[in-house]
Amino acid sequence: MKALYPGSFDPITNGHIDVIERITCLFNEVIIAVLNNNDKSNLIPLEDRLKLIKESTGNIKNISIESFTGLTVEYAKKRGANAIVRGLRAPSDFEYELEMSQINYFLSKGLETLFIMTNPKYSFIRSSRVKEVVNLGGDITDLVPKPVHKYLYQKMGIK
Repeated sequence: MKALYPGSFDPITNGHIDVIERITCLFNEVIIAVLNNNDKSNLIPLEDRLKLIKESTGNIKNISIESFTGLTVEYAKKRGANAIVRGLRAPSDFEYELEMSQINYFLSKGLETLFIMTNPKYSFIRSSRVKEVVNLGGDITDLVPKPVHKYLYQKMGIK
């Protein structure tokens, strides 16, 4: 069984890592699919996001890290995924993710989406908040993997 775990991962957080570690126990292969969306303004360039994910997940065995453009369901089909996995932090995520899973199911004619609740200790972490905290000079040590921490502080010129 193969799963696709899509996202922008701008940046990848400890919550994402938690979900990845847990789904690799459920699937033979997990594809971390990094969306390359030219319409979205990302803080971290695509190549750097791919590198940071690779550095942050180096100890996890059955994953591959790839970028894609277009519809997630089309990429999942192209890669032979049996399911799309989405992490949920809080009930507020559910409504958006439910709608996306339903349109993906319709477009793919049956590709399932599995929701994984993140570990409660990471339920408040969201990439946009991480960037905000860094930008304001706060400490993100416990929010992101070490490679991401180092990268963001260097990018922002903070020691």
